[in-house]
Amino acid sequence: MRRRREEPGWLHGKPPPRWARLAPPVALVALVFAQSATPGDIELGYFLAGLPPVAAFAYGAAGTAVFAGIVLLLLGVSSLGVGHAQGADLATVAVVALLSVVIAWVRRRRDAQLVSVRTVAEAAQLAVLPPVPERVGPVRCAGLYRAAQRGTLVGGDLYDVRVGPYGVRALVGDVQGHGLAAVGTVAALLGAFREGVLDDPELAGVAARLDRRLLADTAGAAGSVGSAGSAGSAGSVGSVGSADAAVEHPELFATALLLEFPPGLDLVRIVSCGHPPALLLRASTVSEVAVEPGPPLGLGLAGADLAVVADVPLLPGDRLLAHTDGVTEARDAAGDFYPLATRIPALAKDPAELVEAVWQDLVAFTDGGPRDDVALLVLSLPEAAGVPG
Repeated sequence: MRRRREEPGWLHGKPPPRWARLAPPVALVALVFAQSATPGDIELGYFLAGLPPVAAFAYGAAGTAVFAGIVLLLLGVSSLGVGHAQGADLATVAVVALLSVVIAWVRRRRDAQLVSVRTVAEAAQLAVLPPVPERVGPVRCAGLYRAAQRGTLVGGDLYDVRVGPYGVRALVGDVQGHGLAAVGTVAALLGAFREGVLDDPELAGVAARLDRRLLADTAGAAGSVGSAGSAGSAGSVGSVGSADAAVEHPELFATALLLEFPPGLDLVRIVSCGHPPALLLRASTVSEVAVEPGPPLGLGLAGADLAVVADVPLLPGDRLLAHTDGVTEARDAAGDFYPLATRIPALAKDPAELVEAVWQDLVAFTDGGPRDDVALLVLSLPEAAGVPG
């Protein structure tokens, strides 16, 4: 799973860039030379007093203290010819220097805490949605995920590829909402899918399992909120509290595309639960896989007897591209949707490069990237395989 583009590292507690560390000493040297090159009645040395606060954003407390000491020395020793600060002026510069050291100490502690928190958050998010390996069983895989919320690795989209006794199964889904608020639902769906890979002999049964999972979560959330509302309300106020709870906790639902590569067969079985259709990349042509879409998950309508399973034969070199609507519903400055199917032939040919090429093209199309979560998953069988005779 490739990470979403990030802000500069020094905003995340990482060491500041080289230019930030070089700026204070370069400014100091420049001011010293400028003072030596100007007439004696022009005082430039006091500009040095502003350098310790700048150094506090690039150095630790010890480094800032050394830098502040140099500034005080240059300003306080008049024989050096840089500054002539005395009395209250020198005391003011000393106070500024001391505050700069304190700021540097606090900043370094905050950076260490930020790095620790971010490391734990990334580990937790990667545990929910781990990277897809290059090969799962006989199926080659390439995935890309971009969360809409900055600073997060997981949002409201999901995908996974697992091998089980009934073949290799893949899931691409899009839950209600996005960002950290949807991570719980994503984790629940992925857990149910991984159980279904091992336990359900039919792909439609996996869809029914996911549907039950969302229904159970909806009922549990409504029950807990309803109990809290009843405990804090009485009479007619209680009915108002229940209505507010229903508004605050609407039904959970998700769209999903389930794929199955049965062992020994050169075909893929697909079940669509209200999800955008996958694209079949065959040689230089791109076409939507014709699958009758079923209802979304979480509505109690995706039972095993209602899901429609489509068998799609695969030829050597065929690739399947499953995606979420964050791709096809992205717009350019003119308000036009991103034409995924028509853009793919001009992009990279290798499956591992295709998802990254689509993302770069999507960023250029939208002038910075879409505002919704994006998930792309490319699946293919070994090219030695052929259509059964």
